[in-house]
Amino acid sequence: MLRSLLIHGARSVVMHADKKTDALSRWIQRLVQRRGFNKAVVALANKQARIGWLVVTRGEVYQVRPA
Repeated sequence: MLRSLLIHGARSVVMHADKKTDALSRWIQRLVQRRGFNKAVVALANKQARIGWLVVTRGEVYQVRPA
């Protein structure tokens, strides 16, 4: 269930990334061009899962790194 929720959320983010210019959106756009839409979705879901795991296990607040 968690996997499908991560994939659905990532799919939404990837679909709208072409309208944005932040660092994550630029990373997604390059990934879509190199690997394709579905692989970019899975890569983003993986990235989100890893970030979430670190936030939960370390008990820290997520901070975006400057580009």
